[in-house]
Amino acid sequence: MSRLIFFLICLPFLNSIGHASDEAKGDKNVTVDCNTLRLGQYICPHPNKTQIDPDTQQFIGCTKGKDIPSEGEADVLCIAAEGIICNQTNNSTFWRKMPCKWTNGYSLEIALLLSVFLGMFGLDRFYLGYPGIGLAKLCTLGFMFLGQLLDIILIAAQVVGPSDGSAYIIPYYGAGVTVVRSDNETYLLPQADWHNIT
Repeated sequence: MSRLIFFLICLPFLNSIGHASDEAKGDKNVTVDCNTLRLGQYICPHPNKTQIDPDTQQFIGCTKGKDIPSEGEADVLCIAAEGIICNQTNNSTFWRKMPCKWTNGYSLEIALLLSVFLGMFGLDRFYLGYPGIGLAKLCTLGFMFLGQLLDIILIAAQVVGPSDGSAYIIPYYGAGVTVVRSDNETYLLPQADWHNIT
């Protein structure tokens, strides 16, 4: 019985605290540097703007990467979450660099069709910018058709790409291969079972 009386006494106070916090949230906008926003505080790219090139399926304005040419960047228009104002633009939109695959006009479909039907003459390698291997395949009939078979597999798996380091143009969204690279800068975490290796 005493709990019920306590609850009835505290109920108006709890209700007024809830309304005050809702009012404070409703008309409060925060101005921040939008380059420091965390995931979930913005949407990139802006959903109402068309920023994807229909021919390459990459961001419009994708530039060549510095170390690896196919791993480029593009300036993309993003939108901050509700209640966040960017101090760069004084509204909720801002520009952010996003990763993209730089392409230079080489189509995966064309390269694969050339490899399947005319690969014994080296036309797939000429198309991709490897004239030396193309000439060798032309003179040896695709290395007795074994080189042609190998090139079909390598081009289909996107292991062999254009000689300028660009990515293939894939005419549909998806199916692009991302290469995971390891070098001297890659850090391996010690594993519990490493002491058993002899």
